[in-house]
Amino acid sequence: MEIGTIQTMTVDRKIDSGYVLKKDMTEALLHHNETESVLEVEQDVDVFLYQDKKGNLTATTKLPEVVMDQYGWAKVVSVLPNLGVFVDIGTTKEFLVSIDDLPLFENVWPKEEDMLFVTLGKDRKGRLLAIPATEGVMQREFEHAPESLLNQKVTGRVYHTSREGTTILTNEHYRGFIHHTERKTEPRLGELVEGRVIEVRFDGTLNVSLRPLKQHGMIDDADLILIHLEEHDGVIPFSDKSDPEDIRGTFNISKAAFKRALGKLMKEGKIEQRDGKTYLK
Repeated sequence: MEIGTIQTMTVDRKIDSGYVLKKDMTEALLHHNETESVLEVEQDVDVFLYQDKKGNLTATTKLPEVVMDQYGWAKVVSVLPNLGVFVDIGTTKEFLVSIDDLPLFENVWPKEEDMLFVTLGKDRKGRLLAIPATEGVMQREFEHAPESLLNQKVTGRVYHTSREGTTILTNEHYRGFIHHTERKTEPRLGELVEGRVIEVRFDGTLNVSLRPLKQHGMIDDADLILIHLEEHDGVIPFSDKSDPEDIRGTFNISKAAFKRALGKLMKEGKIEQRDGKTYLK
């Protein structure tokens, strides 16, 4: 009988700490705090099997949705730098998502209350771990998005994040991709985000933006430029003639968005441009 699975076992005997369950030649301990029922000898009971800290086979009647080779959502309950995060799959035992299965940079690791789509697997020592779903696994969860979603808001969980972009599963089970140019900061793995559909692709997946519409974005981008000016003694080596890649590398916005924001600030008399630089008035 494999740990990480749900099995039907029989109560073999009662002991002070709970019950000893048996199936074939295998025994497992069911502690009193792992069941809400009073059990009788020879009674059959469905249990989830795992190992305790001493490596003993242990059972619980609190049955999780997440088991070996079966995926489900699990809440992050704690974060341990240099180790990983622990998730709650619905049992009293919490399971580790290893650092090896998390993003390289800890600033985009999940935080408490974030949700991860995981299954159970084993490490080299045979201990149970929670394993996040891969893109191939997530493909089974996707629905085909309708074209009517264009320009509509969607909410979804981040299941993959990288410098190139962020991928989400929306509440309606659509796949959404957020290119790095369509986000001001990189969302965390497991974070719930809300964005706007900017393209419904031929394959039924979505391209999503976390940036506001242009007319609203001018305010945010202008504030970003002002903050940057204040932090750099009132001058930045950028103007409306600057290289687009230099602008994106510093402000993470397009040259067009930068020029719109500069125009707004100049109209308000807050900045001026001289010799290829922008100055705070």
